[in-house]
Amino acid sequence: MTKSGAISFTWHEYRGKWTHVEGEIIEEALITIYVNGVELATIMATPCQQDALALGFLKNESIIESLAEVEIVHISKLGCCVDVWLSHAFQRPERVIVTSGCGGGVTFSDPRLGIEPILSSAQTNPEVLREQFRKLQPPNSLYARSRGVHAAGLLDMEQEKLLIIVEDVGRHNTIDKVAGLCLRDGIDPCGKALLVTGRISSEMLRKAARMGCSLVASRTSPTSISVEMARAWNITLVGYVRQGSLRVYSRPERINDEYGS
Repeated sequence: MTKSGAISFTWHEYRGKWTHVEGEIIEEALITIYVNGVELATIMATPCQQDALALGFLKNESIIESLAEVEIVHISKLGCCVDVWLSHAFQRPERVIVTSGCGGGVTFSDPRLGIEPILSSAQTNPEVLREQFRKLQPPNSLYARSRGVHAAGLLDMEQEKLLIIVEDVGRHNTIDKVAGLCLRDGIDPCGKALLVTGRISSEMLRKAARMGCSLVASRTSPTSISVEMARAWNITLVGYVRQGSLRVYSRPERINDEYGS
């Protein structure tokens, strides 16, 4: 089973002259999730933390609500299959939606439906967000070793501390991995901030809302539907977090008191 998430590789590189370079490239694989022996979904993902990916996917798709429903999680020897056995019956949803996530993400419901507004009053500020984004991809990260990978982190805004950091070739997968680690390790994501490195699409915003995150921030842009959803669900949506600047698309008072409620 691959654990590192990257593969050693040699390539030709031109920097004024040609050289052979030994390094790593990010690994991408088909990960199939089975529930009670029934195939649920196949996801293009980085083959590490597959148990977290599967658990988070089930949680964010409303198939499970707690870890108490899960009896067994087994990753195959090659790491390409995750078998999840539940304490109750399971019927595979009939409707599959191919999302705009990297590699073609999947979901089983309209991402605009079924979420209650987030009521958390937790706040942060631009400098804290900027500093925490710097910590998402440290020198020992997959990104530092191979590039071509997304990261996500769960930020406790009161403690100004990242509780979870994950990486994956798929940006939507990183959110499922965060959700899965929260479920597995007993971390409550409600009222926390979700930091992601990729574009915030509608299914990503829905996953964050399902987790109860009151703030979602990215280094890049949101989509039009994700902005509409954030405003409807009372989520602070932040884009383009860069050195000295950011954009707030909804509920700016969680970033700056002067805006009021």
